[in-house]
Amino acid sequence: MTARLDATFAALADPTRRRILAMLLEDDMAVTDVAEPFEMSLAAISKHLTVLTNAGLISQEKRGRLKWCKLEPDALREATVWMQGFGLFEPVNLDAFERFLEMELAPRGDIPDGPQNPDAA
Repeated sequence: MTARLDATFAALADPTRRRILAMLLEDDMAVTDVAEPFEMSLAAISKHLTVLTNAGLISQEKRGRLKWCKLEPDALREATVWMQGFGLFEPVNLDAFERFLEMELAPRGDIPDGPQNPDAA
């Protein structure tokens, strides 16, 4: 269990890998599509994908001539259970986690200053 937790937290420690996970929340993606928004080589993205795969956070499969990546959402369950053991964390709400990732990865100009109330106008 310790090795798997170490791999999970090591994979999540990198902002590029967290951004890749956020992208895969939407749908499966070809490796070339995953690499597109990043300013790094395909080889560098492949290394990030290998770390995510080894941690069990994503899976990869060959479809025709392309390699596809798929998020494995249950992979975070063990880390979640481990964190809950400290009694400091509420159960992880994956919808809230997705919103958090979207806010973290949004360009700074796209983040609202505070809660918006459409009736306040």
